[in-house]
Amino acid sequence: MSEQILEQLVAMSRFLGVPEHHLAILGEGNTSARLDEKHFYIKASGTTLQTIQKSDFLCVQMEPVLALLNDSSATDTDVLETLQSAKINSQDNRMPSVETILHAVLYQYPQYMFIGHTHPVYVNSILCSQRAEEYIQGRTCPDHIVVLGRKSVFIPYVDPGLVLARTVRDKVKEFVETEGYLPKAIFMENHGLIAIGPTTSKVQAITLMAEKCAQIVVGSAVCGGPKFLSESAIRRIDTRPDEHYRQKLL
Repeated sequence: MSEQILEQLVAMSRFLGVPEHHLAILGEGNTSARLDEKHFYIKASGTTLQTIQKSDFLCVQMEPVLALLNDSSATDTDVLETLQSAKINSQDNRMPSVETILHAVLYQYPQYMFIGHTHPVYVNSILCSQRAEEYIQGRTCPDHIVVLGRKSVFIPYVDPGLVLARTVRDKVKEFVETEGYLPKAIFMENHGLIAIGPTTSKVQAITLMAEKCAQIVVGSAVCGGPKFLSESAIRRIDTRPDEHYRQKLL
């Protein structure tokens, strides 16, 4: 089973790293997969999604990583030492991604099996703008809603690593309590996109749709700016049985 999960993770990672997709270059982004309730695979820091191999993923324990969340005295050095000690293979000197804690936070929701974090060009064009939250939360068309949901989690810029992981933990919890469902995408201001799902195909679809709709929003600037769907239209698409059927297939 672990070998199959790893193969799926490699394929998803390479897909997200395809240069023509404009989602990540060089060592950008990170990906992961849940192995079981106590372990997950995470991309080694500095590796490239486009050319990643099975050996470029490190298996880490969730418990010691999650313990950092409630340690108010944890320093950057503590984080690095914990990430190293959390690895199953202690002989491997490579460092897990700096966002390992964030991935561990999201895997506390058993519905999530794969995570893809990328820095898409058009998504980041919005996230690095003056109207980031407004434009990211807007919905442009029915497929935008079907694939990403009627709303996403928006994270104002915070320091990557431990601080970001704590913020994501709190924002996702608040989202679930308010909206009544798990988010499919998390948008981080001046940073990038996190796509989360039960399968690699879901993560890929979420990422591609987010980037397509961001390109539409950016392109609409030459025609007076975006015209988003109304709240009633969004609710209608979100509750239609035929759209639920399509949602399962996408």
